[in-house]
Amino acid sequence: MSPSLNDIELFVEVARSQGFTRAGEALGMPASTISRRISQLESSIGVRLLNRTTRKVALTEAGAAYFARCRHIVEEARIAHEALMDDAQQPRGHLKVSLPSSLALAFLQEALPEFSRRYPEIDCEYDLSVRKIDLQADGFDVVIRASRQPDSGIVSRRLGTLSLGLYASPEYLRRHGIPGDPADLAGHQCLRASASREDSVWKLFSTEGDERQVRVGGRIAMNHVLMLRHMAVHHVGIVPLSVRANQHQQDLVRVLPAWSFEAIPMVALFPSRMMPARTRAFLDFLNERLSHVEILGRGLVPEV
Repeated sequence: MSPSLNDIELFVEVARSQGFTRAGEALGMPASTISRRISQLESSIGVRLLNRTTRKVALTEAGAAYFARCRHIVEEARIAHEALMDDAQQPRGHLKVSLPSSLALAFLQEALPEFSRRYPEIDCEYDLSVRKIDLQADGFDVVIRASRQPDSGIVSRRLGTLSLGLYASPEYLRRHGIPGDPADLAGHQCLRASASREDSVWKLFSTEGDERQVRVGGRIAMNHVLMLRHMAVHHVGIVPLSVRANQHQQDLVRVLPAWSFEAIPMVALFPSRMMPARTRAFLDFLNERLSHVEILGRGLVPEV
């Protein structure tokens, strides 16, 4: 007898969760029932898929190969089922999203609770980071990143473009002088995402089409844009920030306004071209909420 798709789904969830208890919590089933069904699945195909100990569950070599193929089948089956539901039906299910914390903190603190109120049948799980994610194995519905070129084979949708200029506080400029040329940045405190060479060589482009590279330095490097902005507000140095997001701010002023960094696309990445209704609802909501601050919709997005 061929194994049922339901049992395959149970196996995929156990493999993702690396345990029966967590899989049971995700599926709303007793762990003992899942364990019994997986044992029946192994018996039906004549291959051990899991190594079980009192502390953990691990995939066998055969189980890993089976999981690599079955996870796509299970996800496509779920999406196909949802696609057949009536268009008027409320989007539902578990939505797992990864997006930069700076995007969430700067523009979505009120929006994300509103999304949950608007779609009460969607359970939301947000990962506020820019860590590297395996779209297939990690189970995300959508991953939002600033990326010049997504990896080949990844399904993506361009949301806008990140445009960065240089900013500093009036007090910092009073103390240290106003740069008149990109070369002058070498003598300033420049706030960077890291102390690596990649983040210490700034490539700038002028409105006239010129290109300049400047090696910069400074006493502070920090991998969070909002904290870097906070440092700049407190007169620590010069920081790259979103042009649109900061053009009306009074606490920082634009430095070298004729120069900016190369524009970076903001993209949404998906595990499949077949998009669940919950994912479509989230993307539509995201565009709606960010368009009122003129960040999306005109090719501009917040800094990340």
